[in-house]
Amino acid sequence: MKERYAVAIDGPAGAGKSSLAKAAARELGILYVDTGAIYRTVACYMLDHGAEEPAAVETLLPQVQIGLRHGEDGLQRMALNGEDVTERIRLPEVSMAASRVSAIPAVRQFLLEMQRRLAREQSVIMDGRDIGTVVLPAADVKIFLTASPEERARRRWRELEERGTPQPYEAVLAEVERRDKSDRERPIAPLRPAEDAILLDTTALDYAQSLQRLLEIVRGGL
Repeated sequence: MKERYAVAIDGPAGAGKSSLAKAAARELGILYVDTGAIYRTVACYMLDHGAEEPAAVETLLPQVQIGLRHGEDGLQRMALNGEDVTERIRLPEVSMAASRVSAIPAVRQFLLEMQRRLAREQSVIMDGRDIGTVVLPAADVKIFLTASPEERARRRWRELEERGTPQPYEAVLAEVERRDKSDRERPIAPLRPAEDAILLDTTALDYAQSLQRLLEIVRGGL
């Protein structure tokens, strides 16, 4: 296995990228970077300031200070201008705002170097929507992690129930489908597999099976 390496994991919302990548990083002893959480943190700021149009978002970007640290449990904690927003960024309204914000070229450029710097400094598993295609095109291993929209909606529905913020399953499924469409059709860095990515469909796999397969792919590619 290489001394320093990068693993890029892309895929749609609810595919299990964050939980699986975090567990894999812990198993491999490397850094996990949830880029979606970084975009969600920017979205929080824009929601607070009523900025929806690209021009307004771009104007406010210099005021955004993002902090990223990992707790003893491996959880990536996000700070926005000194305030911990780790829990807030998972709210449904932030999810939708993040999809809009991430389609703005100025936002992507604003965060690109931050993400690349992390990969230059240490071995990482980084997940998002365009890691293998844009952020880390030279990653040592690229994986496109997916599952059916219905299965991803079920997972998200259970997650919201456990967090005490329940939503009807039909509403969650509709949000998943809207998010998929938005991510696929955005003009900048649309969601798609890198040409050399390995497809991992977890629709019929449980968590343990998905993690085992993910680790097999990573180790087999190094």
